[in-house]
Amino acid sequence: MEDIERLKEDARAGRIDSARLIDLIVALQRRLQAADKRIEELEKQLKQLGGAGTAKVAEPFSMRAEEQRQEARGRKKKRRRKDKKRRGRLSSADKVKQAERTEPVFPEGVAPDDCQRSHVRPVWRLENGRAVLVAYQVYRGPKNQYGKIPGVLGRSEFGMEIILEIAHLVYVIGLSFDKVCQLLQFFQNLHLGKSQVDSLLHRLARHWEKEFDALCTLLANSLVVHTDETGWSLNSVWAMLSEKARILLSGVHKDADTLKLLLDPATFAGLVVSDDAAVYAGFTQAQKCWAHLLRKAIKLTLQDPDEPTYRAFADRLLEIYREACRVQGDGRLSDAGRAAKVAALDDDILEMCADMWVQELPPQDGPLDDYRLLVNELMRLMLAQQLFTFVLARPVEQLSGETTPVSGTNNEAERTLRGAAEARKTGRTNKTANGARRRTILASVLESLRLHLPTFTLPSVIAEVMRWSEVGCSCFTALMKQLKLQLPRQSLLEQLFPTPSG
Repeated sequence: MEDIERLKEDARAGRIDSARLIDLIVALQRRLQAADKRIEELEKQLKQLGGAGTAKVAEPFSMRAEEQRQEARGRKKKRRRKDKKRRGRLSSADKVKQAERTEPVFPEGVAPDDCQRSHVRPVWRLENGRAVLVAYQVYRGPKNQYGKIPGVLGRSEFGMEIILEIAHLVYVIGLSFDKVCQLLQFFQNLHLGKSQVDSLLHRLARHWEKEFDALCTLLANSLVVHTDETGWSLNSVWAMLSEKARILLSGVHKDADTLKLLLDPATFAGLVVSDDAAVYAGFTQAQKCWAHLLRKAIKLTLQDPDEPTYRAFADRLLEIYREACRVQGDGRLSDAGRAAKVAALDDDILEMCADMWVQELPPQDGPLDDYRLLVNELMRLMLAQQLFTFVLARPVEQLSGETTPVSGTNNEAERTLRGAAEARKTGRTNKTANGARRRTILASVLESLRLHLPTFTLPSVIAEVMRWSEVGCSCFTALMKQLKLQLPRQSLLEQLFPTPSG
């Protein structure tokens, strides 16, 4: 290093000696050859010491797993339990004895005097913030009509309010099954195992499959859709948010075929707000995310702070975006006046990028190449009329009746995927297609309920879902009927995911 620094000083002072330079190059070349030889020797020693044996093992290597393998080989007999006490789940009779109260359930439209008691089913309910075990006496009518326990899926022993709470904690808050079980036990004195949580979520997902198809239909008929995607444990996770539905796809491919199933560029008439990924290139109305463009410009100023061109470029691009936002919010402008302002903004983009763009430079090195690519991207988007679409777009009426302007970024979709990205980094994602399918259904329905409810709380969600069973359809299906929309002949869920087993 001292020789190199001295050589730099001599070069700056004009005292460079060619013979000395050649000697230094030869010395460095010898050192490099010696280092390569030493690396090769160390790699051979590493292999001899068993470095190849550090490959990842697919099978579990815990004590329990080894005991199971020994039992399978017949080398070790299965140990018998010494205690003769009954373990595992309690019988229904024992649960009925522990119930706090008993309630009769009669068939709808049948007089109680004409009914006979059929059976008793214990069900856990949430009342006043704690878990309560209720024994429901189910009565049978003269024509084999049975009373239906309110808010219970099939033969489940847990009320819908408990399942909704679990689904929210897992797929909206992002807690693990272990933490959900601990929370229910600590706050509500409800003892659940992870297998029970898994079973309840699976049952709810199967129950809401039609609701997911309804949400996909509403999404395909929305005015504005914000979309973004990122990598996941299984393929990718995708967020598509509109004024009518919020779809979160987990474990799907990030390609044009997946996008076409939900938003077919050939038929979708709305506006798509997205980044500049190639998969979104076919839409007629598109708004590319300004946040992505500004971040690229700001990155240039951080990579080379001493280059004034990058700073001036980033400052000017930010000014143009702020001016576009002011034009969008200026209520004094007519449609023609706003269009004239957009044309002026296009001219500003052209003036800022023309000098670099007309040179048609080949690929460069370092930040200069990033600058070249950003200029080309801005010009391409400006010519395609995809930079200021949000300025000319009409405000969108939400389900609440309020109107909101169209955003120039897809930040909302990025924020929606933040939890999925964090789960990917920490290894808390689903590892199977069935798990990804279940997550897709439950997360989409719960997030879409945010749009349809004045307040998104557990009591409001419970009341809404209970109302679905009373009226015979969900709020999503009701909105479809109001808009005179029809479900697709083939379920989109079956096209996106394989049929779940079990």
